[in-house]
Amino acid sequence: PPQSSAAATASSPAPPEERPLRRGMESYRNATEVQMSQMVLPCHTNYRGELSIGQLLKWIDTAACLSAERHAGCPCVTASVDDIYFEHTISVGQVVNIKAKVNRAFNSSMEVGVQVSYEDLCNGEQWNVCKAYATFVAQGKSKIKLKPLVPQTEEEKTEYSIAAERRRMRLAHTDTIKGLVTNSPVQPELENRDCNTVVPAEKTRVESVELILPPHANHQGNTFGGQIMAWMENVATIAASRLCHAHPTLKTIEMFHFRGPSQVGDRLLFKAIVNNAFKNSMEVGVCVEAYRHEMEISRRHINSAFMTFVVLNAECQPRTLPVLKPESGDGERRFKEASARKKIRLDRKYVTSCKQTEVPLSVPWDQSNKVYLSYNNVTALKTLVAKANWVLASETDKVRMYTLEEDKFLSIRIEMTICIDTMQAFLLLSDLQRRQEWDQHYMSAEIVQQVDKDDVIYHVISQTISDENKPQDFVILVSRRKPCSKGDPYVVAFRSVTLPTHPASPVYTRGETLCSGFCLWKEMDELTKVSYYYQATPSVLTYITSYIAGLSSSFHSTFLACEQFLLKNKDDDSVRLQNLSLCNVSPDDNLSPDFSPDMPSPVSR
Repeated sequence: PPQSSAAATASSPAPPEERPLRRGMESYRNATEVQMSQMVLPCHTNYRGELSIGQLLKWIDTAACLSAERHAGCPCVTASVDDIYFEHTISVGQVVNIKAKVNRAFNSSMEVGVQVSYEDLCNGEQWNVCKAYATFVAQGKSKIKLKPLVPQTEEEKTEYSIAAERRRMRLAHTDTIKGLVTNSPVQPELENRDCNTVVPAEKTRVESVELILPPHANHQGNTFGGQIMAWMENVATIAASRLCHAHPTLKTIEMFHFRGPSQVGDRLLFKAIVNNAFKNSMEVGVCVEAYRHEMEISRRHINSAFMTFVVLNAECQPRTLPVLKPESGDGERRFKEASARKKIRLDRKYVTSCKQTEVPLSVPWDQSNKVYLSYNNVTALKTLVAKANWVLASETDKVRMYTLEEDKFLSIRIEMTICIDTMQAFLLLSDLQRRQEWDQHYMSAEIVQQVDKDDVIYHVISQTISDENKPQDFVILVSRRKPCSKGDPYVVAFRSVTLPTHPASPVYTRGETLCSGFCLWKEMDELTKVSYYYQATPSVLTYITSYIAGLSSSFHSTFLACEQFLLKNKDDDSVRLQNLSLCNVSPDDNLSPDFSPDMPSPVSR
């Protein structure tokens, strides 16, 4: 990108192998990290003297692109941006601090994480504003294969591991929306409102044209993605204002993809309309089309996005909004889809952003949150795996037991190396119907719902007798993942969910598991390191800490039984057939492409 007014600062560190780590990790700095600090001036603000979200989006995009290009060593383009939730507004005179770094590089795309905060120079206080994840694609004369990123710190290892799961969620986002609207149409909200005003949707329609000039583009002549986002925010704000006759505040920008490039000399046509107005928030849809000449009939669809606005009263509380009357035809479709997106957005925000100490043990399962519960299930296990402070508690024969005390949780890791093909072990351990063959605590496991090839819900009955003198039962979501790239483990994650079809029964005591599962690393052909992780909840923490010796013995015997089960079935033909159906190619070749044929292509910055 061309030189901007951004006070972008980033050192030029030596390669990781040459960089000294004085005072341990204190002197370490990620090689892709870019920092930007901006003083908010009156020219950056809206009528309230608050930083325009459009301006903030331009700064975010610039910092993220600089980070991506630092890793790729070549020009990069913005491909997509995940949901952004804005927690605070920023006033004139305050300083915006932006930190961007590459979390993971795939084939030709990479995920860049951006953290935004602001500080008050008068009192020194700082607040988080938002966190964003953007996908960038490296561009060159021929297709570029990005060099892999090697995470160093615990935080980097966690982000690196979870980036693969976020990528999976992005690819499923559009299908999730379509599936919810098609299979279980969302009914319009029936809310009691103090406001009885009805506004026709057509009165909120906005159209605006922008001519792409050199200041809007980079050195390649392609439009900055951040500039397009800023213009989109502008027309969306106008549309929202026409509904409420007030100045709205942008709270959320939903995940979206750029579909194609635009260059200097293009005209961009922005169309915005309020899709649905809920009691305290409204969704505005924005579409962007590009064309070269005024007489040109065909137009290129550049991007579409959905933005959620609220109107704040004098006490900074959301006001009640007028009722929206949708247009017939497409307007009614957009009205229903907005309700579906709201439900998915709330589910996704709750499941993916909830702190681990605040996550309920069992989360209700339905079609709208299945992708995000699966994401949370795998992410929780990967986060546990990336922890650095594991302590060896015992080692007997080939079985090693580690513990980790953190916050309110005690986590346990059991591992050993077994002579078996890693994929074979992965398939055997992910099938809970076979677990009673080696785990004495399992009585039976019945498949309740085959969600997809990677996610299954089981009803498990345990041999363990509860304090109520009844067997325990569980409803467990099993999510499994093959490696995204070399060095990644095979993952089998478990967590409790609730299903209306399987309520708690008086015959059993309903048990719950927050985070547990297997990670399997291929050490060489027919040699696999198997690690089992279990995070104890506060309700059983006292028991575990007082019975750690006996627990170690129990885990040891169970894990030896697991080894015997795997060795006994290492040549099981039925599992091998399942193996072939899942893995016709190697894990690296079986990766989802950076941009599959039915996915939109990126927009050039």
